[in-house]
Amino acid sequence: MSASVSPTALSALLAGTTQFALIDVREAGEYNSSHIPGASLIPRRSLEFQMADAVPVKRVPIVVCDDDGRRASLAAATVKRMGYPDVSVLQGGMNNWVTQGFPTEWGVNVPSKIFGERVQVEHHVPTIKSTELHDRMQRGDELIILDTRTPEEYRRFCIPGGRSVPGGELALHITDITKDLSRDATVIVNCAGRTRSIIGTRTLQRMGLTNVYGLENGTAGWVLAGLELETSADRVELQDASPEGIAAADAYTDRLAEEDGVRSLSVGELQTRAARGEHDTVYLVDVRTREEYERGHIPGFRWLPGGQAVQRCDDLAVVKNSTLVFCCDRKARATTTASWYRQIGFRQVYAVQGGTTAWAESGLPLEQGMSVAEPFGVAEAREEARLVSPQQLVSSLATSTVIFVDTSQDFARGHVPGSRWVPRGWLELQIEGVARSKAAPVAVTCNDGLNSALAARALEELGYADVSVLDGGMERWHEAGLSLETGLAGVMSSPTDVVPSGVDRSYADMVTYLRWEEALGARHRSE
Repeated sequence: MSASVSPTALSALLAGTTQFALIDVREAGEYNSSHIPGASLIPRRSLEFQMADAVPVKRVPIVVCDDDGRRASLAAATVKRMGYPDVSVLQGGMNNWVTQGFPTEWGVNVPSKIFGERVQVEHHVPTIKSTELHDRMQRGDELIILDTRTPEEYRRFCIPGGRSVPGGELALHITDITKDLSRDATVIVNCAGRTRSIIGTRTLQRMGLTNVYGLENGTAGWVLAGLELETSADRVELQDASPEGIAAADAYTDRLAEEDGVRSLSVGELQTRAARGEHDTVYLVDVRTREEYERGHIPGFRWLPGGQAVQRCDDLAVVKNSTLVFCCDRKARATTTASWYRQIGFRQVYAVQGGTTAWAESGLPLEQGMSVAEPFGVAEAREEARLVSPQQLVSSLATSTVIFVDTSQDFARGHVPGSRWVPRGWLELQIEGVARSKAAPVAVTCNDGLNSALAARALEELGYADVSVLDGGMERWHEAGLSLETGLAGVMSSPTDVVPSGVDRSYADMVTYLRWEEALGARHRSE
């Protein structure tokens, strides 16, 4: 049985300077609808996959919350099994928090949204409407459109003619991108909505560019204006920066460091600071491109490109009052990211002086490949599970209850015919409504066989005697060429586990979302 913490005590923790983590273990849709300010979202089904990065120091106090305490109690038991000794459950969950009059907020990645709107208000970041941009494109004006989202988002769809320059790369590459433009050329910065375009435009504004605008409401605004997006574009501006580009970025970030209070760490100081990570939470983050990171990174650094690190600061810095150290190959991208974090309000923020270049020149080794934490307990659960092939599962379909434990979106894309969706976060609370007899066969499926192995262990702990796991999940089922059922068959209420983003939203939801972001700026004006 885990300890509990009252809403009053949690409110005091949030207002203090102690290192602790507040983790909301509900699903993304529930969190998006309403959550405690300062809570980081790690759905219960993701704890084994994310906790090692989210809370790297085991002794840090952790508070878990949900709506009424039931899932939080189950989650707390999981977190304790992972080796975290100080885990508490919010008494009565969000329901009790609200009943006692404490504040809530809605949306995801709210700190970065507030930051973006504050920057817009304080610095009068210039914007351009989609209709005006389209008119200028039709007129043949000299324009360059820079998309600051991830390359993956960009390739899916973009403003026609846009080039991919993720936000964390802007300062390093803008000199080379604009060197052949005339004085009359206009630079347009866009993202999916507002935040990344505001921050990117402000970056170029601070670098001295004058004819630069953020696209108001990004690709969502473009769609709402009745305009067509381009798909499958491949204009990615991430080639090596020239000496002139590097010099301009370095001069800019030297000024940023002084103005925004960004401190640097030498290689020796980094080693000392990283060693403290055994006792003090220090997040080590490499903000370069994925390709650069995989070619060689400082051991212990995880990868999150600069623009995304800012967009998802509440996902990254789960432990409150922790230290963040950013790294690139020299200093420009790490310092830019650190500057943004300082402006958001983080106190202990550093950039590695000289980055991976200085580390290698000191004779220290770099690691290659993608550094990913091993999911807790999955290997053991797979060893204990009775794994079945797709063909074996087909032969037992007539007598087995088949459940799918990943997200509703995954379930809708394709599941074993006749499967029931029982999300892993709710498994213990919903399984009896689907598999009433604990003696009857239950087959567990998911996308790749990982979550299903963990779910199978939970079912056996509940007393289910005949549990099997589809080895390799639906990926293996696809490979076998077996038939699929699609859609939300058997799902009787609207799923709350997936929040659409960008143009995946309905028109009405896009408008609501954009108005919410704008309202954050209005709130800042009133304060």
